[in-house]
Amino acid sequence: MRHLLTGPIALAIFATANVATPAAAQTRTAVSVAAPWHVNTYEPSQDGYIFQRMQIGETLVEVCDEGALCPGLSTGWTASADGLEWRFDVRQGVLFHDGGRMDAETVAASLRRAAGRPGILSSVPVTAITTDRSAVVIRLETPYAALPAALANYGAMILAPTSFDAEGAAVAFVGTGPFRMVGMEPPLSLAAERFDGYWGEAASVSEVRYLSSHRPETRALMIESGDADLAVNLDKAGFHRLDELDLSTVHAVAIPRTIMVKMNLARPQLAEADARRALSLAIDREGVAAGILDFPESAANQLFPPVLTGWHDAAEPPAAYDPEQARALLADLGWAPGPDGVLARGGERFSLTLRTYPNRPELPLIAAALQDQWRDIGVEVKVSVGNSSEVPGGHQDGTLDLALAARNYGLTPDPVVNAFDDFKAGGGDWGAMNWDAPAVHEALRVALAEADPEARTEAIRAVTKALQAELPVIPVAWSVLTAASAAKLEGVSMDPLERSYGLSQVRWSD
Repeated sequence: MRHLLTGPIALAIFATANVATPAAAQTRTAVSVAAPWHVNTYEPSQDGYIFQRMQIGETLVEVCDEGALCPGLSTGWTASADGLEWRFDVRQGVLFHDGGRMDAETVAASLRRAAGRPGILSSVPVTAITTDRSAVVIRLETPYAALPAALANYGAMILAPTSFDAEGAAVAFVGTGPFRMVGMEPPLSLAAERFDGYWGEAASVSEVRYLSSHRPETRALMIESGDADLAVNLDKAGFHRLDELDLSTVHAVAIPRTIMVKMNLARPQLAEADARRALSLAIDREGVAAGILDFPESAANQLFPPVLTGWHDAAEPPAAYDPEQARALLADLGWAPGPDGVLARGGERFSLTLRTYPNRPELPLIAAALQDQWRDIGVEVKVSVGNSSEVPGGHQDGTLDLALAARNYGLTPDPVVNAFDDFKAGGGDWGAMNWDAPAVHEALRVALAEADPEARTEAIRAVTKALQAELPVIPVAWSVLTAASAAKLEGVSMDPLERSYGLSQVRWSD
């Protein structure tokens, strides 16, 4: 049975490192999930997205319907007229999972630690985080209108002091959410139970567990066998098979994640905008979207998908598929076929390596399609499927040629935070590489700092136009989040921002 959803996500969870007993055999107050990501550490800046999705940790600012910011562990916030001081009122009556009371001091301490670690907050121009009675006061060096959105990121989750040792290393995950962590077996599983001291609405289920299962085929089989109550990020075959079964319900929702080609513009093959445009023209996006993703509407004609209103241009025409024009552009740049059909110029072959990773099962398939389509215009691409860490690693050490990645522009509710990380001067691990675009950097700086809607809109438009014209990265398709749940698991919904599995809302039917 198929169920198309557009609301907040709710995924069910049960797993251990070696699952031997079907979840269906467990008490119907437990739920399970199978997902592709390993859980390795307690560190919020690294694996915090899992703890946030599991509703173990929470942030000062939450995201409500249609991406709007709303109160979380803060009941409200205000900014000074000059934008350099923000005040966040701390919610009263909140307990940490160790029984300690959350107050302004513990919140400030948690945020100070987060600001000193790699992650979203490290890019915010914070000069001081202090307290004023029951409020946290954050002072900035320069205005940063996106601060509330940054504080909604998983790296800014508020943790109890007992989460850290004397040196500040994360040794536990003691949060404030409706579920309290009770065990973890890195890198494959973690378990949590309902926290009866939760400040908000109590969860219906009493136990949730998480299993990292790398292969999409395995996750689909876990739904069939009852070893999982919900599986996320399915491949096409598994999604369709589970759609035909009465024991499961499948779900799909468009998300603010774009499958794109990251390029090292220091490579002579990629330095010219027309060469990048030729690569883009040679991509059959409709074929990829329909044939591999099975969602024809996901063909990307621009970087930011429709779900990101304000960043997506609805008037942009469909992306052209024109291999003949692609060949002409490359010929005009001096590239000519060699004896083996691969283009060459000045002794340099148009031969590059494309890195990708299997955590998202569609990526290796799309990489193979790009390899074939680019071969048709004389471009040789060698596909290397490895760990996702090889993409930022290759960016940092300069060894990367091309990478096919799925970039989430909804890591914070305001895409400008991620866009700045990706396209600022110097580029970003998951964004531009060796792209010299000072005007874009300045427009992003304005969009981050500016509270005036008109000025901010103008800056965002300048960024999106430059990305479309110069193609420092090439958009291929917009991602669709797929999942399957046990038919008797009610209350399942899907969060387009992938912030929460909504575990507190799911329940078993009789």
